[in-house]
Amino acid sequence: MLKGKKIVLGICGSIAAYKAAFLTRLLTKAGAEVQVIMTEAAKDFIRPLTLATLSGREVYSTVSSGAAWNNHVELGLWADAIVIAPITATTLGKLANGICDSMLAAVYLSAKCPVFFAPAMDLDMWKHPATQNNVQRLQAYGNHLIPVGYGELASGLVGEGRLAEADEIIAFLNNFFQQKTDLEGKHFLVTAGPTQEAIDPVRFLGNRSSGKMGVAIAEEIANRGATVELILGPSKLSPQHTNIKLHRVESAAEMYELAIKYYTDCEGAVLAAAVADYRPKMVATQKIKKSGEGLLLELERTQDIAKQLGNTKTPNQILIGFALETNNELENAASKLRRKNFDFIVLNSLKEEGAGFAHNTNKITILHKDERTLSFELKSKKAVAKDIVDEMVKLI
Repeated sequence: MLKGKKIVLGICGSIAAYKAAFLTRLLTKAGAEVQVIMTEAAKDFIRPLTLATLSGREVYSTVSSGAAWNNHVELGLWADAIVIAPITATTLGKLANGICDSMLAAVYLSAKCPVFFAPAMDLDMWKHPATQNNVQRLQAYGNHLIPVGYGELASGLVGEGRLAEADEIIAFLNNFFQQKTDLEGKHFLVTAGPTQEAIDPVRFLGNRSSGKMGVAIAEEIANRGATVELILGPSKLSPQHTNIKLHRVESAAEMYELAIKYYTDCEGAVLAAAVADYRPKMVATQKIKKSGEGLLLELERTQDIAKQLGNTKTPNQILIGFALETNNELENAASKLRRKNFDFIVLNSLKEEGAGFAHNTNKITILHKDERTLSFELKSKKAVAKDIVDEMVKLI
């Protein structure tokens, strides 16, 4: 999968930098074009000449070389992928916060391609909350973490923090580029965000959904080659992927109409939107003025998108739902799974710190029709989207 791929390989100042020589060799052997960029600190651990010889290209470490300018923007656009291995705690912090004081940081900030980072550091450094926050922030930006290994570290401690081996990094990249086509030619529906149910021309009933989870799912499906009909409720988000056809709506009724319209021609749907269950029975044509001690609103049920799609689902279609719960989470999610005829349901709880509305992270449990349950740790919503789509691909 790497043949013909243009790879920028970033190397930072870690004792594990010597492994970059093996990684460069394996990348070129797989048919990739490799451009190495080193931080100044990396030169203390491995010589640029070694990497230039293995890659067949001059190694860059500064934006300028004598009178010449090394065009970081051009490199960021040239690359099919950026792989930073090893990445140190220092560079993690800089990239997570947009600090551009090196050639590597300049290329990273200019890149339009997928970025992969493989950390290497001692156990306590890796476990420190500041490091973990920086990792989560990079993932929230859409970058891909290549997990650290477990074993003996340079300090003599044993634990997490080892740089992934070169063949493991190659396997990770191959898997990523393979996934880029595993939904090619398919057509999906995704709903995302809240709905707003008008009370009068000024006020509405709504909820705190940001749409981040649903948009991340739509982008992950699109990244794998499928066309996505994204029905997005009121949200500041504006996905730009060329495979995503964006339909903006406000009310549950508008979302219902479009979901019914598009689901027929889709292989599947992911219903991630937080759709209002009730709306005002009567909507005032003028702003309701304050009077008396209270205001009574009569509400009526909105149309049930999930139930309708579940009733019309064919054997060749899949349907994925969401359940956001505050109590009896598993029982309520399992009940919804059966009632709506979902193939699986994604449960998240407002009791979990960092999960639910507005966060960039989420912590989910997936419940299948056959009663299998899969639980995941807290991750960025982009990483969670990958887990969800991986499960969809297994069904397809």
